[in-house]
This record gives sequence, structure tokens and C-alpha cells, in this order.
Amino acid sequence: MREVLVPLEIDPAPAPPGSRLLALSGVAMGSDWSARLMLAPASASASGLQAALQAELDRVVAQMSHWIETSLLSRYNRAPAGSWHALPPQFFEVIDYALSVAEASGGAYDPAAGALVNLWGFGAAGRYDQAGFYAPAPHAVAAVMAGRRAAQPVLDRGGRRLLQPGGAVLDLSAVAKGYAVDRMALCLEDHGVQHYLVEAGGELRGAGVKADGQPWWVEIEGVPDTNAGRAGHAALQPLLALHGLAVATSGDYRRHFRHAGSRISHTLDPRSGQPIANGVASTTVIATTCMAADALSTALTVLGPQAGLAWAERQGVAARLLVRGGAAGALAEITSSAWRALLQ
Repeated sequence: MREVLVPLEIDPAPAPPGSRLLALSGVAMGSDWSARLMLAPASASASGLQAALQAELDRVVAQMSHWIETSLLSRYNRAPAGSWHALPPQFFEVIDYALSVAEASGGAYDPAAGALVNLWGFGAAGRYDQAGFYAPAPHAVAAVMAGRRAAQPVLDRGGRRLLQPGGAVLDLSAVAKGYAVDRMALCLEDHGVQHYLVEAGGELRGAGVKADGQPWWVEIEGVPDTNAGRAGHAALQPLLALHGLAVATSGDYRRHFRHAGSRISHTLDPRSGQPIANGVASTTVIATTCMAADALSTALTVLGPQAGLAWAERQGVAARLLVRGGAAGALAEITSSAWRALLQ
């Protein structure tokens, strides 16, 4: 039997009378985005909504992309030691939250791990899938770790500015995409749309219902590179009613390479400087914002099955971890009590 997860609180408001289903899509952050929404007769035009959503995403890219040299993030990473950088509201909100997760997780997630990401070939240049790349030697990892300890960014929350201590390298890829999904949701709400499902790069947020009163049902992402599903189960994944909720999944199958017979995952442990080797194949988090789901799924993946589950319980996070190492390639499933509370 397929598992079904539904929110603990449900808004009974139906879609507006006469509303129609509208599908919009585009490209941003190196990936596709989409929006499905119930458009009321008196709502904004489809073309106006398309442009507004694209503008929201472009704004996030212009501030937080490590692929664009002119982005605020790239300019901060190149800035001289001792320089302060005024932050627009979007960037401030993301770095403020990211640093709070870094502190709460004991450094399992760190938005200032960009130098480490680049070293292992998962940044914008010198990538693992390009000719001439080699896995870094231990002394190179040690040097980057020493530099990171001496170059931690400082956020002045009152002044909404960020200090570049010299050599700090931000990488917001584990939080910015989720935040972009949240911005899409808020953009639609600002235009009077209360019933929608928005997605970017596989991360989703939904609210309200469709015309038939059904919520926006989505399938939880599984692990595609295994022949078995969860231990004792077929590969059928749970269904989630995205009604006032967001969901994000971090997986070791998305970007990785083989080195010395081992899988080198793009998920790195900022505390050790090494790729994770704890068996976690994927972590899915359900939260009220996609930014939180995005960052927390990364932190839990790094923490691993035991420490991750304990941390999720302390934080009240609804999480599911799929762990490699079972018989015949099966994945062990570990869920938090907040996740199980959503099961119907």
C-alpha cells in the first residue's frame, strides 16, 4: 500500500468560482521551473504572471548565483579583506537563515564552504566532469580547511551587511533554489493567487486546492540508481499533499564521480572537508518553506542516519532518510516522528 502524507492543518477554502487551471514554465538557475495555478476570472493575466515569476527568479540569480561573475555573491567572494557589503532584502534573508542552520547543525551545513565545493570539482569552474580534473590530495584539503577557519564571514544583522574577512567563499546552492521557490509562491500570492503548485529543480511548494477540491498531490522523490526501493517495499514512493507545505530532497545520485572505487558525492561535510560516506542516499524534508526544506535536507544528509535523526527530532523536522547498505541493494528507510505524524 502506498503511503500518503497530508498536512496537520488544512484550509477549507475552495478555488474561486470560475477559476481555470493555468500552467506556466520557464528556465532559471540552470534548470526548468513550472507553476500550476487556479486562475480566477479577475486575476492577473497569464503573460503578466509569467513575467512576474521570471523576474523573481532572475532577481535571485542576480544576487546568489556562483555561476555569474557579476552576481552579488561572486562579487563578495572576490572582495578584499575587511570590506563590508550592503545586502538587499532577499540576500539578507537567505544568508541570515543559512548561518542560523550552520550554527544549529554544528557546522554540518555551511554556506561559507564554497572553497571546499570548488576544490572537489562541484563549483562553477574546474568541475569533476571536465577533462583534467583530479580528486584533491589530502594536503590540498587540509590547506582549504585551514583557510576556511581563518575566513568566516560576519553578518551584521542590525546593519544588514556582510563582512568579507578575506578569502571567504560563499556557496548558497543548497538554500537559494528553495528560496527561489518560496519567492515564486509569494509572487503568486501578491497577485491574488492562493491555489498553486510551484517547482524549480525538483523542489516544490503548494497551497490551496484544485478545482475539484483535491490538493496538489506530488510523489516523494526516490533514488533512481538502485534496483530496489525502500527495504521490504517496491520502488513506489509516498504521496504528499502539498497544501501549505514545501518539500525538498538532497541525494547523492545527482552529482557524483568515482574515485578509488568509491562514490564521491557532491554533498560535502564542511567539518571534515570530505565528501559524505555515511550511506545516506537521499534525505527529504517537508517544511512550511522551501528554503528551510532545502537547507535542512542538506544538513541532515551530512549528519547521517543516527545523528541526523536525533537532530531532526530535537528540531521537530519532518524528514525521511534513505540509507544504502541493505541486502540486495535495498535502502533502509529512517523517518522522524514529525514525518510519521503526517502519515495517513
